Amino acid sequence: MSEWLSLLAEPFQFAFMLKAMLIAVLLAIPMGILSCFLVLKGWSLMGDAVSHAVLPGVVLAYILNLPLAVGAFAAGMACALATGYLDSNSRLKQDTVMGIVFSCMFAAGLVMYVAIQTDVHLDHILFGNILGISTADIWQTGIIAAACTAGLIIWRKDLLLNAFDPQHARAIGLPTGWLHYGLLAALSLTIVGALTAAGIILAIAFLIGPGATASLVSRRFPAMLATAVGVATFSSLAGVYLSYHIDSAPAPTIVLVMTGLFVAAFLRYLASSSRPSPI
Repeated sequence: MSEWLSLLAEPFQFAFMLKAMLIAVLLAIPMGILSCFLVLKGWSLMGDAVSHAVLPGVVLAYILNLPLAVGAFAAGMACALATGYLDSNSRLKQDTVMGIVFSCMFAAGLVMYVAIQTDVHLDHILFGNILGISTADIWQTGIIAAACTAGLIIWRKDLLLNAFDPQHARAIGLPTGWLHYGLLAALSLTIVGALTAAGIILAIAFLIGPGATASLVSRRFPAMLATAVGVATFSSLAGVYLSYHIDSAPAPTIVLVMTGLFVAAFLRYLASSSRPSPI
């Protein structure tokens, strides 16, 4: 019994595992909240677009000797603004516009990435390096997470109304433009915070999975927010912990745990939908 307990507690004896769990939880809170708004607003592809579009900004920031987070945020906002402009000034549907913009920016980033010579492992930007994070990474992610969480909670009612009925929100005097681009700024900032832990490729799963799961088991928005944060937090901690014992990469393991929770929620939803309604 003592050997089993020792084995189960083994991951907590290493500082890099504790740091990985800490930054995973810091990311889980804002990403869980943000995922609810993205799912309700139908912006799943927007999260994918912005997460891929930050790559050229990261490479440019490295070339110019700037903080990588600055380049990532600038590129993410450029993608969001370009998508909004093309959507408003063309006959193309929003998903088509987002596909064009993010694929172009991601391709440009890959070309730039291959062209430069560097000792810095920019692969970590693509796939994450949660086990190699530093204290500075934790502080950066913590500040971003706190700012995004505070903004999303303070303006949650306005953002919710704008997501469901933007015409009504505009009619009662809400600043729908600021709400729109504020949500995009929060999206870009959250992705910047997730680069170290999740990487560009897997950031989209963190932005969609918790909200999608919560939408299947919750009927009220406050409950949906709480469920999404719980799903994101549990998936992050369980994924990092399991990755140690099965010798896998933490970020993909987190996504697999999150996917398992979504499947369980979906099966529960199907079971409840198939029950005859009481007369």
